[in-house]
Amino acid sequence: MASLIEHLIKLTDHRDRDLLELTLSKALIDLVPIQRVLVSKVVSEEGVKRWMDVTVLDARGGGKVVDPLRVDFQTLPLLEDNRDRLHCIQRRERVEIAWAGDDGPRITYLPLFADPVADVEGVLEIHSASALLDDQLMVIADVSRVFRNMYRLLAYSDRDALTGLLNRKSLDDTFYSAVLEELGEMQGAAAEARQIMLAAGQERRHRVPPNYWLGTICVDNFGTINDHHGHLIAEEVLLLVARIMNNTFRTYDRLYRFGGEQFAVLMHCPDEALVLAAFERFRANIEKFNFPQVGHLTICGGFTRVTPDDSPNTALERAERAVDYGQHHGRNKVFSHAELVRRGFFAEALKIGAVDIF
Repeated sequence: MASLIEHLIKLTDHRDRDLLELTLSKALIDLVPIQRVLVSKVVSEEGVKRWMDVTVLDARGGGKVVDPLRVDFQTLPLLEDNRDRLHCIQRRERVEIAWAGDDGPRITYLPLFADPVADVEGVLEIHSASALLDDQLMVIADVSRVFRNMYRLLAYSDRDALTGLLNRKSLDDTFYSAVLEELGEMQGAAAEARQIMLAAGQERRHRVPPNYWLGTICVDNFGTINDHHGHLIAEEVLLLVARIMNNTFRTYDRLYRFGGEQFAVLMHCPDEALVLAAFERFRANIEKFNFPQVGHLTICGGFTRVTPDDSPNTALERAERAVDYGQHHGRNKVFSHAELVRRGFFAEALKIGAVDIF
């Protein structure tokens, strides 16, 4: 059995925020006599909030780790469906349920984030054969605190300083980790693949599933805003654009700012029409918003399906071509790169082959 110090070292060794919950769960299973541990986060879509169990681990073996990009939001339970969890995050305190008598099995809920961290809310749900002792609760609290500290550090390194959205480094990491999860690689094979991906000077390319989409967004005439209103007002515009993005796209879509007026979205979606609808909602929300001292603005968006031989650069290049097309054809538009190819506007792209493009 690994010691507390060994588990803390494993937590602080991580550079992948998506694996922290699994490492936390493994530590608690090893250090405390519990039967099961779940990490559940609050996710939202169009104002509706639901529970998403990102990690489930059993002491006897077995469990699951969920890729948030691939979640079917409508199948997740509403916050009100588990009132004990809800009370835990609302009161920010431990909730203990003795569901088979005072001396019997317990479910203990602990707020995973004692204070808001990057707008994340979640609970640690622990199943045990009896009530947890004070020293066991202390171990759980100590390990959870290290987890939160690491989560903050990694979240900070992954985010754009101005808007709080994810940065380009985070896109590269997520692009490949999502691919590996989708393909169902075994843990050892995934670790080996990651080492290969990180080879210096390599443009990394891998087979990817068909339902990932990458889109880019640019604020129309942003240079004019900067020239006429100044740098501070232009930064406020970017902050508000980021806020509208957060309120429009799903919690589990990955939202990015690459610098200047360029934003991006990585999402998992079953078909092109739904992706277009999401980008159109964002375009409409920007168009109707009254930006202080600036008034009404517009954006152009473009998106592409991630293809089997893509790297982040090649996918971004296609999405940006669709954005450029919109900016040169009236602005305030959203285009699918594949649709523009089908309509013959990017005829040279057809040379790559229909399988690669679509």
